[in-house]
Amino acid sequence: MARETIADGTTADARGDLATRISARLMDEILDGRFAAGSRLTEAQLAKDLSVSRAPVREALRRLENRGLVIAHPRRGFFVRDLNADAYDQIFDLRLCLERHAGNLVIDRLAPEFTDALQAQYDRILVAAGEGMSRKLIEEDLEFHRLICRFSGNDRLLQVYEELAGEIRFGIAMLDYVDIDPMVLALAHAPLLEAIRSGDKAAYLVAVDDHLNQGCVKVVDMLRARCA
Repeated sequence: MARETIADGTTADARGDLATRISARLMDEILDGRFAAGSRLTEAQLAKDLSVSRAPVREALRRLENRGLVIAHPRRGFFVRDLNADAYDQIFDLRLCLERHAGNLVIDRLAPEFTDALQAQYDRILVAAGEGMSRKLIEEDLEFHRLICRFSGNDRLLQVYEELAGEIRFGIAMLDYVDIDPMVLALAHAPLLEAIRSGDKAAYLVAVDDHLNQGCVKVVDMLRARCA
């Protein structure tokens, strides 16, 4: 079976596996700010830098496009998404609608396995936060909210959340630049968990509004300042 090795020495046994590794690496570099918003990601240059063929690079870029971090322009190539304040404000508005409804649906069909899974995921968030602000914390945060959408039982709702995941990931990553304490970010999930566990819809709505609003305001303010 064909094997390729990317520049950091890791290998993969198939193009799909290699594309997974490349997309993960590029996602980290985008979120870390190595590639500026609006910059072009050239397949040939990336393939050269990673010492791989262009095919897995192209596939990796397509995956990042699906996650909302990259935009493909016909005949021009791939570009890092430039998410401005107004766009993120709209994404937040849609996310808030999704998660308000998802939480209510979860409470309507509440089962012990739901709260057990959310508790376990909350514990993972706390562990990640103890290691500082990182991509791991971002992914654990996203997974907590993904579980709420999944436990809602509404497959279309979960699908829309997945489509927004790239933009949501971008927003959480931006919090790294506003001097936010990662443990504060982690502990902010506790009221959501407790409201769901107790079956209190009113408390959940207050908790999700407060949780998402805090992050959105910080990100939107930062994006507006960047464009000022």
